[in-house]
Amino acid sequence: MMIGYARVSTDDQDLALQLYALRSAGCETIFEDTASGADSGREGLASAMARCAPGDVLVGWKIDRLGRTMLDLILLAEKLKAKSVGLKVLTGAGASIDTTRLEGKLHFAMLAAFAEFERELNRERTKAGMASAKRRGRHVGRPRKLTDHQIDHARVLIGDGKENCAGAAALIGVHVKTLRRALNGGNDLAGTGEGENSPVSAQAGKRGNGRAF
Repeated sequence: MMIGYARVSTDDQDLALQLYALRSAGCETIFEDTASGADSGREGLASAMARCAPGDVLVGWKIDRLGRTMLDLILLAEKLKAKSVGLKVLTGAGASIDTTRLEGKLHFAMLAAFAEFERELNRERTKAGMASAKRRGRHVGRPRKLTDHQIDHARVLIGDGKENCAGAAALIGVHVKTLRRALNGGNDLAGTGEGENSPVSAQAGKRGNGRAF
């Protein structure tokens, strides 16, 4: 059985052309979605895949109706293959994709290889960009919750014995664990206390007041 899938992004767009093409291709059942290609919760596509049984073929009008990127299509094809279900695209750049035929499988494999190559290139570009940013002294990763000034201020408060770590964290407005990580160069501290060689513990030793952080 050939099972069709049609999608438009907004209610203003018309499904008529896709539905006509899918019916003309022999699709007995057609599922629809009005959703962005980036939306992972497309109920119509999920229903179409659930309806597919071994030996069936899922048919889409164009590649971009099935997924936002070639990688999306590859992941979809892998899920269908696990169910012994074929994948066919009717028109556009992916019109030669038909995993029920040998030449269609070959073409799809070539596209998949190019998509994987592009993904690896993107990974390498990302790594190179992060390394370059680090060399320039720029922070890489999630935004810091504390500025250098706040960390220095907390260090002085603790060092002078005016506040313990929890008190300094409350004054700055962050969780005590966040402050501990910042005071120790971003590394988590074991347990609820600090290691004996950590900067925070060193300050506590200088005070000698025995207060726990």
